[in-house]
Amino acid sequence: MNGVLPDFDIRALIASGQISADLPVIPEQIQPASLDLRLGTTAYRLRASFLAGKGRRVADRLADFRMHQMDLSQGAVLERGCVYLIPLMERVRLPRGMTAVANAKSSTGRLDLLTRLVTDDGTEFDRLPEGYDGPLYAEICPRSFSVLVRPGMRLNQLRLRAGQAVLDDAALTALHEATPLVGGAPALIDQGLGFSVDLRPASGDLVGYRARPHSGVIDLDRIGAYDARDFWDELRSTEGRLILDPGAFYILVSRESVAIPADYAAEMAPYLAMVGEFRVHYAGFFDPGFGIGTQGAGARGVLEVRCHEAPFVLEHGQVVGRLVYERMRARPERLYGQDIASNYQGQGLKLAKQFR
Repeated sequence: MNGVLPDFDIRALIASGQISADLPVIPEQIQPASLDLRLGTTAYRLRASFLAGKGRRVADRLADFRMHQMDLSQGAVLERGCVYLIPLMERVRLPRGMTAVANAKSSTGRLDLLTRLVTDDGTEFDRLPEGYDGPLYAEICPRSFSVLVRPGMRLNQLRLRAGQAVLDDAALTALHEATPLVGGAPALIDQGLGFSVDLRPASGDLVGYRARPHSGVIDLDRIGAYDARDFWDELRSTEGRLILDPGAFYILVSRESVAIPADYAAEMAPYLAMVGEFRVHYAGFFDPGFGIGTQGAGARGVLEVRCHEAPFVLEHGQVVGRLVYERMRARPERLYGQDIASNYQGQGLKLAKQFR
């Protein structure tokens, strides 16, 4: 059966050795529809980002790009604006008919840590083709904050797919009619479920945050440890409008509340570049059960926004991204936010879990 592999199928791949690791995979890594990947013990500072290329191994190309090697065993700082490559603990041997895609975890994206999966034979980031058999690497580029990392930290995750099960607009419309997927605004279904930005909050005038350009180091293991004011400027507006500065990083929130039913998963895709010179896509996996459960139906999506080339005016209700829904191969044993504790279930405008 086609679809995204649920948690028990991921465990079966681990048990069969098709997913293996330097240290045994721990239960906390297995999410309803993805597997968290762990940093290894060594980081390589690079002079440039690179892909291995067809028929070439990452390890063989490191000599062309590495500047120095860092031991992470006691913790090490990844400096803002630098590029690093870290071998991951996990490796995969994909069965026939199965592919995989990677994405940054929620907190990784909210910290503006550009994190991408790199593989042998790779011609694209974050993609594993059918039959891939080899090691995995994380390329990490801290954009706004320097961060302290250690082995075993989980910055990105892998979603495995058997065949293709993306819902087209007709199927997505039918699902929305049967199980409402969006609240707070009409459902805009066009190559997925449209996301727009909320710049007119129901109460108050706080519409987002902008990363401060000169801040301290963030230890990723310290939850709720940092005063947000030392790292972020609050953005307030009563006009429903925000001017994005080139190169600046913003945390905003969607106008819509969205829900992911238990038999589906979703991924945030960037909106068409022609609507504006900005990117709204860092951490993009939405697990089955997101926005459903004890917090009620629907949770708003946090938007991680970086403006390019020129200042850009963002207006309330402007569509900035879309959610692409996929069928699960089977319903997971555990659902996001119900059986698994989450920092972001039922969220509104919210910074990464390291801030208070």
